[in-house]
Amino acid sequence: MTRHAALLSAATLPFLLLTLSAQSGSVTRFPADKAAGVNPDTHLVLTFRNPPVLGKLGQIRIYDASTDKLVDMLDLSIPPGPSAAAGGPAAPYTPVPYEYVVGRRYTNANTIPGTPSGGAVPTSPDFQLTIIGGFTDAFHFYPVIIHDNVVTIYPHNNLLEYSKTYYVQIDPGALTLADGSFKGISGKAWTFTTKKNPPSADAERFVVSGDGKGDFNTVQGAIDFVPDRSPRRVTIFIRNGMYEEIVYFRNKANVTFLGEDREKVVVQYANNEVFNPHPSNISTNEWPGTFPSRRAAFMVDNSTGIHLINFTIRNTTRGQAEGLLLMGERNIVSHLTVVGSGDALQINGPVYLTDSLIVGDGDTILGRGPAFFHRTELQSNGVFMWIRNTAANHGNVFVNSTFRKRGNGTTELARAPINNGRAYPNAEAVLINCLLEGISPVGWGAMGGDTTNMRYWEYNSTNLSDGQPVDVSQRKPESRQLALPKDAEIIANYSSPAYVLGWSPEMAPRILSQPEGMTVAIGQAATFSVKAAAVPDATYQWLKNGQPIPGAMQSTLQLNNTKASDAARYTVAVTNGSGRAVSSPVSLVVK
Repeated sequence: MTRHAALLSAATLPFLLLTLSAQSGSVTRFPADKAAGVNPDTHLVLTFRNPPVLGKLGQIRIYDASTDKLVDMLDLSIPPGPSAAAGGPAAPYTPVPYEYVVGRRYTNANTIPGTPSGGAVPTSPDFQLTIIGGFTDAFHFYPVIIHDNVVTIYPHNNLLEYSKTYYVQIDPGALTLADGSFKGISGKAWTFTTKKNPPSADAERFVVSGDGKGDFNTVQGAIDFVPDRSPRRVTIFIRNGMYEEIVYFRNKANVTFLGEDREKVVVQYANNEVFNPHPSNISTNEWPGTFPSRRAAFMVDNSTGIHLINFTIRNTTRGQAEGLLLMGERNIVSHLTVVGSGDALQINGPVYLTDSLIVGDGDTILGRGPAFFHRTELQSNGVFMWIRNTAANHGNVFVNSTFRKRGNGTTELARAPINNGRAYPNAEAVLINCLLEGISPVGWGAMGGDTTNMRYWEYNSTNLSDGQPVDVSQRKPESRQLALPKDAEIIANYSSPAYVLGWSPEMAPRILSQPEGMTVAIGQAATFSVKAAAVPDATYQWLKNGQPIPGAMQSTLQLNNTKASDAARYTVAVTNGSGRAVSSPVSLVVK
């Protein structure tokens, strides 16, 4: 099984790792009935013994238990959003006006029952709406998602408050079982109480955990809590689990999203251009800009200094469907997996990407750049990128990266055709020391308009299969092969992130996996390893009982032919110009 196939297999089990309690007949509830200390951003999860069926009528309601006031309502007679399967192109869409939602964070004053996230106008009868990120018109969303026998109910965002008790009602027919045993939930049979207080506003680290054991249950809940344009860095640590949610935010700064495990932390959603089309009254896709495409699973808009580290983002549908959309400045992606369809990764604004995996169906990278890819693998069914940069900035630059064609046949590295009458005469895609597999002999796709200033350049491309130089004899004449010594300055410039991006990316080390202690017999070998993310790359120094080990300056410490004197506590310091991280101590026992 390929790494990508293993990821998709693991990603089909949302919330099954949650520890649930409070059995009631044939259904388990989360939060449990009468649970206390619940995060207000919680989803509602029901686990049945057999797969249930979602009804097309009925309501799910949440009430304030102290006043019996209706706080939120999900009407299942309203479809989630436009569907290509239901009729091709997106249906007409009228956004919720901006003035109704601005400033609507952490309060539900003036809420009309059934409104999207506390807006002052009712939910459209055409499609479901919810406010995401607090500063934009509403997104279409799925109020209920079912995987096998697990039902996840999504209240509108930011309606539940701290130090409140709520009860949930589900109409008969909203969810049904084949044997007819589930009759809904009525009265006050399902209550829960939220935490008394939010985390400290001065905290530098918040924990997201779907089981409710962190500061927030959802990624969106955590980023909503972070102040806009924060001058100090805040870390959102995401524990292992499946987070099925659209994540969208804007006007944030200096936020690190750090996953516990790259393969086990998955943020995913089924979103695309049909389901959440561009609002017709807002200019889109420009940098600098005010609003991006709405079709991604994870959207970073007009934000600076965002670091995305060590998790997976996945769009689970097809079409124009980004996994990740980045718009802003000085953003860094490290040890991240991004899975999407067409336009799997869209970049507008300077981004540094390293040690990551990007998987898509074609035009896998879209945007206006500049973007610097370092030790990153790209997998694509079709053309790898459609770069649309202007003369104001560089495009996409790849250093020591890998291009791998998915499926059979061959494809091209990039294209720049005329689109809706618009040409991209300054399109730039530069490959330096890259490995290629499944690339056609011509190398590059359609180029429309004046190609004089286009830069489709390669230096030292080699075959992934055997490491031999790629046969570039049939490359398109508009492209160029760089060579030493005549192009030494160009190659050096494009190997520099600062030259391409206009800034020097810096990120203090983050330890992604700790060394593990062990017991060995005398004479056996002992190996300790650490994995870290750092920009630029970090240096390593292993320590024995707190003292540096001479020459032990790699990410792996190998002790051959161990002796009794090797028994000790070992740590490793990981350092670059932006900071230092020290691993947890581990013991070596020698018997």
